[in-house]
Amino acid sequence: MTHAQTPPRPRRPKDETTRLGDAIYERDIKRQVEADHDGEYVAVDVDSGSWAISDDLRTAAGCLRAQCPEAVDVWSIRVGYRVIGSVGGGSLRRSR
Repeated sequence: MTHAQTPPRPRRPKDETTRLGDAIYERDIKRQVEADHDGEYVAVDVDSGSWAISDDLRTAAGCLRAQCPEAVDVWSIRVGYRVIGSVGGGSLRRSR
């Protein structure tokens, strides 16, 4: 690392990233995406609040990294779903 580079930020515990990501999504993003982007993926940098959306998770994360290359703690959600995915039965959709 040269003196011009800044050291990477330390990562937060996963539960803190989740809590912050949930709060940012509910407060700043949900109203903007729920009606027109059902089933798409949102990736959020929990430090800056910046976010990106795409029809697949990898693209959403890549778009966010292009906006915020310094992002360390990134939280993701599938619009209209409780979780991104699961193994086994049961609905992943949010009850409305």
